[in-house]
Amino acid sequence: MIELHARGVRDLAPELASGALSVSELVAALIARIDATDEGVRAWAHLDRDRALAEAARLDALPVASRGAAFGLPLGVKDIIDTAGLPTQLGSPVGAGRRPSQDATSVARWRAAGGLVLGKTVTTEFAYMHPGGTANPWNPRHTPGGSSSGSAAAVALGQAPAAIGTQTNGSMIRPAAYCGVVGFKPTLDLVPFGGVAVFSPTLDTIGTFTRSVADAAIVAHALAPSIPRDVAPLARAPRLAFVDRFPWTQAVDDGGALDAAAARWRATGADLVAVALPDALERARDVHRTIMLGEAARSMGALQDRERARLSATLNAGLDEGRAIDDGALAKAHVARLAMIAAATAWLASYDALVAPPVPGPAPEGLGATGDPSCCTLASLLGFPAISLPAGRAPNGLPVGAQLVAAAGSDAALLSAAAWCESALPRWQGLI
Repeated sequence: MIELHARGVRDLAPELASGALSVSELVAALIARIDATDEGVRAWAHLDRDRALAEAARLDALPVASRGAAFGLPLGVKDIIDTAGLPTQLGSPVGAGRRPSQDATSVARWRAAGGLVLGKTVTTEFAYMHPGGTANPWNPRHTPGGSSSGSAAAVALGQAPAAIGTQTNGSMIRPAAYCGVVGFKPTLDLVPFGGVAVFSPTLDTIGTFTRSVADAAIVAHALAPSIPRDVAPLARAPRLAFVDRFPWTQAVDDGGALDAAAARWRATGADLVAVALPDALERARDVHRTIMLGEAARSMGALQDRERARLSATLNAGLDEGRAIDDGALAKAHVARLAMIAAATAWLASYDALVAPPVPGPAPEGLGATGDPSCCTLASLLGFPAISLPAGRAPNGLPVGAQLVAAAGSDAALLSAAAWCESALPRWQGLI
């Protein structure tokens, strides 16, 4: 029998909804799993065990007829996303003791669907680059990625069946790849961002961490009802554009795992077409950085003026760079972005998805940085949906992934293509 902590969302949901499994039993099992596995990983910024168990008992008392689509499912919530009654401390001394009076819109939607907030997961400082102390659950000498570090690590360890995070550049797809879980970044603004600490209004996106594509769809549906809850693999083999690197990234060194996954998909019938990035997209990294840091300086400038001494050198440097970007340069970057969206939409129209590396290789050693996010930059700049699937393990034993990207609004189609790709790979042997 599979232990409760190792069961996924799709497996748990019907039993919780019917009452065959109590929410209290599941939450108790997850708390025990956290207590047994979190030392040395530190995925959680705040975990109120008594509160979680009390909320589980309240849900168990609800009649079956009133139970929502996410009933009883425990969720880890990144610590820049507001939660009423629980701290949201932003990964920074500046946020110490901060307790919001109401939920972020995404959290409110989760609760309205019957879901439970298990606790708050560690984030890098204000979801930028300064690490928050979480280690990679596969090898604690290595980074878990960022900025949604704790969310990815918690799901990888079976401490929660699902978690949510945010992405401005590589903050979901990268830690999902490093930790060996499924990270799904929906189309920009599909999940409302209200009640979340803003870095770049044009780029910030909420998404999910789970252990399967089907699980990702269930969680994403509760946050964005236009995403179908039940996603089946494509009924035919997909047509996939394939790039082995982006022009602005270093060479990928994953031990051949992505190439092996691509070979398996071809052998199973997929049409993988090796492509080069169109010239119109070659400046994507520069345009992204201009928008990200230019907007961050404008969003956080007043806070930096007050709190510079309590912000990390890394964040201060990024905001200072953003302050040097004038309004004209920022406006030009926005115009360039819109042109790139049009070019990429046309380019991908004849494919089910783009396949690309999510990161240049397995998680780097050391906890002083969170790894290279540049493989995620294109989807983040364009606001396109992206998903990272575990694709294998590098020679050092750490996970590596495959990233799939589709045009804006194609979330359901992307999830179906990803489910097909997932089903054609060997069963993933995670940490649980």
